[in-house]
Amino acid sequence: MDTLANLSRQLAEGQTTSRELVERALAAIADPSGEGARAFISVDADGARAAATFHDGQRQRGRAASALAGIPFSAKDIFDLSGEVTAAGSKVLKGAAPATADAIAIARLKAKGMIVIGRTNMTEFAYSGVGLNPHYGTPRSPYDRATGRIPGGSSSGAAVSVADRMVSLGIGTDTGGSCRVPASYCGIVGYKSSHGRVPLTGCYPLSASFDSIGPLANSVACCATADAIMAGDWDGVVPKREARGLRFAVLKDFVLDGLTPEVGRCFERALSRLAASGAGMTDLAFPELREIPLINSKGGIVAAEAWHTHRALMGKAGEDYDPRVKLRIELAQGISAADLLDYLGRRREMIGLFAERFAGFDAVLLPTTLNTPPAISELGADQDYIRFNAMSLRNTYVGNFLNSCAISLPMQQPGEPPCGLMAMAPWGQDRALFGVAGAVETVLAEMSEIHR
Repeated sequence: MDTLANLSRQLAEGQTTSRELVERALAAIADPSGEGARAFISVDADGARAAATFHDGQRQRGRAASALAGIPFSAKDIFDLSGEVTAAGSKVLKGAAPATADAIAIARLKAKGMIVIGRTNMTEFAYSGVGLNPHYGTPRSPYDRATGRIPGGSSSGAAVSVADRMVSLGIGTDTGGSCRVPASYCGIVGYKSSHGRVPLTGCYPLSASFDSIGPLANSVACCATADAIMAGDWDGVVPKREARGLRFAVLKDFVLDGLTPEVGRCFERALSRLAASGAGMTDLAFPELREIPLINSKGGIVAAEAWHTHRALMGKAGEDYDPRVKLRIELAQGISAADLLDYLGRRREMIGLFAERFAGFDAVLLPTTLNTPPAISELGADQDYIRFNAMSLRNTYVGNFLNSCAISLPMQQPGEPPCGLMAMAPWGQDRALFGVAGAVETVLAEMSEIHR
């Protein structure tokens, strides 16, 4: 598996070079039988090669910026890269002035010597959980390529770039599930950091109250490494935990409604395996979560803040927006100031309830999505798009609304359609959650070996 730890070891031992890693990534992206043309909006081949040559030279002189120096990664089109236009998956911003500096999160990874190979595709302005983009095409989930299934969004290209081994790390954003949903639909790991830990400077906004930056990768440890660098508040070494003795709360209200049979089977199997490994399981009631659909009936807090960002631009170039994204943003025009204050107040109350009910547990468990990825052709009609978008985001949005940190781990067995197991914890417990997720990952991996 192409993990950051494996690649850094190979570089240190001279088994590979940064130039070889970059060329391998560029070849995978350019492969006409793959998804590179849809996963990436742009590729900086010359810049990546130049950076690789530099870092190889530095390593030969014993001056490598870090153990990660020379490893390529992908950056969602929502991030500023110096000298490039940040289009955020749109046509509207293509004529904007180039960025004068890298987004802070990206700059911190580059300071460790990591190399941006290109900008990945995304739902326009990061406002959808299915990953469709009418301007740049839609990359397909690695599952059932012949049919062509949605990758999840909004960090669609980031997930596919990792799942297809173009890179070992993709950096995305998560406002309502945009790292975890594509991780679930593409069979990889996706992380939503606690809101505000990773600076949002240089990241095109959707919702100031909800936006967070997170990694998509092949392992919990890879996500932890990237998270620590971008946040700058811990060392990225995942605390060693065993499943035995962990205390899990299994969320029962709202998030289990309407699970498809395949996701339900995977979820129950994962819970059974964790219990057999010595973890404690307790059902957690949270009936207040059923208020969320009503709060979001006019788009909710995210739509209100998105409308604030887009109303002027939409007035000038509304015809160039993805009509489905435009419709979702415009829905917020029906939200009054009093409505918004009500939503914000109720959210604060529910965040407090979550913290109280979490006491005594190591993580809350729930399915990342209630379904596996549908065929792209199933989203042709607007009403189907709306339905599948709501299905994709329903469970992950719970984590955003409760201001939690959360991670999605693949829980399917070989040959099964991809789906994720989500673990979440209250704000600020990121380091502890990574330790718990590492233990869960080990159990799920052992379960996969049993079923091979």
